Amino acid sequence: MDSTLIDAETIDQLAHAAGVGDEVAAITERAMHGELDFSEALLERVRLLKGLSLEKAHDALDRMPFMPGAKELVSYLRSRGYKTAMISGGFTIAAERVGETLGMDHVVSNELLTDNGHLTGEVIGPLRDQGSKEHVLEGIASKYGIKPNECIVVGDGANDICIFKMARYAIAFNSKPILREFADIVITEKNLEAVIPVIQSLDSE
Repeated sequence: MDSTLIDAETIDQLAHAAGVGDEVAAITERAMHGELDFSEALLERVRLLKGLSLEKAHDALDRMPFMPGAKELVSYLRSRGYKTAMISGGFTIAAERVGETLGMDHVVSNELLTDNGHLTGEVIGPLRDQGSKEHVLEGIASKYGIKPNECIVVGDGANDICIFKMARYAIAFNSKPILREFADIVITEKNLEAVIPVIQSLDSE
């Protein structure tokens, strides 16, 4: 989701709303470059959000723009009979709206815990550990009687390496350098419609 289907990082938007933007952005950057364990980085950043009101959180997240071409890409995939899944280390507070707007078949993300209308600084969910996207992809694929090596994946950061290694075809979209060596193709244009010709070429094989 983050910096792929939307042109923003959910955690950074929440951090700005909570007044801890610089601290969280620095941790995000280190994690996406593979300098920090994903799980450790997630817990560290979420702790900094403690006390943020849900009202302020929703205000910040509702302003996040979709990545150019996101709606067109998902619409194209659905027209070709593909099943789509958004597997995000981000949060349900944003992911559910994004997934519903785009018409994604599956949305899997983590949940920020709340108390009395405020974030507690804690997070639960299936995508809190390094490599957890791998297990989620396996689970979704199995529902359709296929394996991950029959799937196409798109990602941008170090936490996508595990699914890039498994997939039939891996597309690095405006990605961090660490991910590019695991990609079958690198797209640097900031428009997801650039993925469509790649899918078309795979379909014609």
